[in-house]
Amino acid sequence: MPPRYAYWTILIDHKPTAFRAREQADLLPTLAQLRRTNTDVLLKWFAHGRLWDSPEEESEARRTPEPVERRTREWRPGGAHKDPRARFKKKRGAGPPARGPRAPRGPRGPKR
Repeated sequence: MPPRYAYWTILIDHKPTAFRAREQADLLPTLAQLRRTNTDVLLKWFAHGRLWDSPEEESEARRTPEPVERRTREWRPGGAHKDPRARFKKKRGAGPPARGPRAPRGPRGPKR
């Protein structure tokens, strides 16, 4: 029994419609009626977030694993990986002179 998110659906102009059913035979009369008025009408199997021609094609694709891309240590996305914020950081000694120790605050805070 297929999961509940796997079903047959009708596509018109390669766009999904609300016509869905677990069994293909349930959609065949609707498919015939839609083909009378539309030239591009397809019946596809939807499972695992993709459209398939049949449930058998979907199950065969799950049996064969997708090839995994092997990356070497030298592979780095995006180039040099420098910190883009580094150009805004201040260098030591370039800022204003340091102030002395702060005066203690009173019970009500600083004067306004």
